[in-house]
Amino acid sequence: MRLEAPLSYYAATANAAPAHPRLEAEIEADVCVIGGGLAGCSTALHLAERGYRVVLLEARRVGWGASGRSGGQALPGYACGPDRLVREVGLENARRMWEISVEGLELLKTRIARHAIDCDLQWGHLQVALKSRQRDELAAEQHTLEDRFGYGPLRLLERAEVQALLQTRRYCAGLYDPGSAHLHPLNYALGLAEAAHAAGAVLHEQSAVTSITPGDPARIQTAHGAVRARFAAVCCNAYVDGLLPQLSARIMPVSTYIVATEPLGAARAEALIRQNIAVADSNFVLDYFRRSADHRLLFGGPVSYSGLDAFNHAHATRRRMLKVFPQLRDVAIEYAWGGHVDITMSRAPDFGRVAPNVYYLQGFSGHGIALTGIAGKLVAEAIAGQAERFDLFERLHHRPFPGGCYLRVPALTLAMLWYRLRDLL
Repeated sequence: MRLEAPLSYYAATANAAPAHPRLEAEIEADVCVIGGGLAGCSTALHLAERGYRVVLLEARRVGWGASGRSGGQALPGYACGPDRLVREVGLENARRMWEISVEGLELLKTRIARHAIDCDLQWGHLQVALKSRQRDELAAEQHTLEDRFGYGPLRLLERAEVQALLQTRRYCAGLYDPGSAHLHPLNYALGLAEAAHAAGAVLHEQSAVTSITPGDPARIQTAHGAVRARFAAVCCNAYVDGLLPQLSARIMPVSTYIVATEPLGAARAEALIRQNIAVADSNFVLDYFRRSADHRLLFGGPVSYSGLDAFNHAHATRRRMLKVFPQLRDVAIEYAWGGHVDITMSRAPDFGRVAPNVYYLQGFSGHGIALTGIAGKLVAEAIAGQAERFDLFERLHHRPFPGGCYLRVPALTLAMLWYRLRDLL
């Protein structure tokens, strides 16, 4: 196992990848990237390809955080939804932001092809409805995306068409998007890291940053070394912790959980999901699932907003899986894992600067597979002097979570009870 984390299916099936040495000197760079997840690796790759001297510092191992253990669904758009974007930046700018997210999917496809990243990329996503209200919301979403944002074509499937794709009676409708995808997220992260390294970026693992001192140059300190850089890009997301308090106050770490069944065999797996698509339901606390390359079912469901794993998440996730596929009652769960992802109050991404030469990316709110890649490209553009697209995201409004360090978790936990009740109505 390459990762220092509870064994996930992704860690167990990770491609071979070299370890990168700990930083043990004081060095100089054009750009120091902090964080070795998808956002950091993408940022490092884009900057290295532009000819910058890039150093990437990762506290543990590449892909250790959410980038290496997520649901692996690559979607366009933003978790906040298009209507929120329109309210905050206007329709024209919201369309531009939507187009940037779609560009992120195309970038993902071309990166995987160009760098021959073996990460089980498959196309197609189905968002399913459990009740008529959600079916109507999917129809409205199709209208918004196709008519106002020019995205599509999408297909609204009724109950019989959904049951022709999924071996379950749980859903009454679905919105099919052939332009979305799913993949093995850890292998994708490892592939991006190796592409960045091949382009000239220097990677250091086991090199947690202890402080960032803005200036010209900025100084990025670790326990055993330091980097002096003209620019810095902070890509820590849920693990920014106390490094930059003004950023950590604007995100909330949320625990998410996934299980992987034992291998089902090709026939049984393909009967569950008859096309190799990813699926997510329309609840606020949603279920999402897909097939793996070796014919397992990967299923994610429960979340913890308290930050505590007070329940048996493997059992809870399996119970949710059986509500969708009761025919899997005889199937064992072989892997169960979880960890933090970061969300913002609005669920919109939070990109910006904490100093003129210190950029940050955070708040992907569950949409990170595709959005992290294009976000890294936007940072590289901004550092190179073309900041128009990056600055568009700074127009989004973000507030700290209420309650400060001690009360924001219970406050959010109480708020989430409302959404869980709404899912049941």
